[in-house]
Amino acid sequence: MSLLNGSGSEKKSLKSRITFSKFEYSPKELFADLLWDLAGAVFFNIGIYNFAVNAEFAPVGISGVALILRYLFGLPMGITSMVLNIPIILVSYRLLGRRFLLRSVKSMVIFALVLDYVVPLLPVYSGNPLYASACTGIFSGLGLTMVYLRNCSTGGTDFLVMAIRKLIPHLTIGQISLVVDAVVILAGGLVFKNLDAVILGLLSSIVTTMAIDKIMYGLGAGKLVFVVTSKEEEVAKGIEETTGRGSTFLKGRGSYSLEEKHVVMCACNNSQVVPIRRTIHEIDPGAFLIITDSNEVYGEGFKAIDGHFM
Repeated sequence: MSLLNGSGSEKKSLKSRITFSKFEYSPKELFADLLWDLAGAVFFNIGIYNFAVNAEFAPVGISGVALILRYLFGLPMGITSMVLNIPIILVSYRLLGRRFLLRSVKSMVIFALVLDYVVPLLPVYSGNPLYASACTGIFSGLGLTMVYLRNCSTGGTDFLVMAIRKLIPHLTIGQISLVVDAVVILAGGLVFKNLDAVILGLLSSIVTTMAIDKIMYGLGAGKLVFVVTSKEEEVAKGIEETTGRGSTFLKGRGSYSLEEKHVVMCACNNSQVVPIRRTIHEIDPGAFLIITDSNEVYGEGFKAIDGHFM
């Protein structure tokens, strides 16, 4: 890490940038990442340490492997996780890129330190293992999502998950994680010699998957409305007056009649579907209406294109 040098007005502006190898990292961006990492680490590791340890099942990823090694040899989970990350980092380096890797190493170190030195200070749940499994999934999913939203990772199988998603982008992070974590969960069942450990681990992983997908994709989720109508201008104006949403005109052609069709496309929030549908019906009762889900919508009125929430 080195400070950029400059003179005059350039020096003043360049001092606000930090360079890691070949990419710049502003202090504001670094501070925001650290806050999200710290919050994510607390949530994630509460799920792993304060709920999963006493329930004796292996949760997700490298943390699950570290828990197994803790059970067998008494090794500290945080440091063990960092050591296990080294070969995975070497394998994933070229595919994920230097910028993503260096940002993620920062997150990985914070997660390891919080796991070994912070969450052990909090009470450990010793109640119903089923409740512990559900809480592990919820807290872990929330913690991981806070890191993913900053375009970082916590290391371990997260690197593998991100690498796989680059190769197969139509799969969600949660779906890939579920497959990767199944291997660890089954290993935990063999170590703990208990079928319940497999069931609890699977339940935890499913809940984690649901939490990740719901938060990451649910925050930007909405509806996409297509209207085939002969009154496209009136429909678009009615939608704008009712909800404030703009529309896009598309050209279509009926396959049966071969006539030119006018299509109005509008992206909206879930709560705006009903007023839009009513407006369309009032303007053109004969309109052909299609309403479909949209996992993510970027642009004005929705999420920023860079995907950041800060």
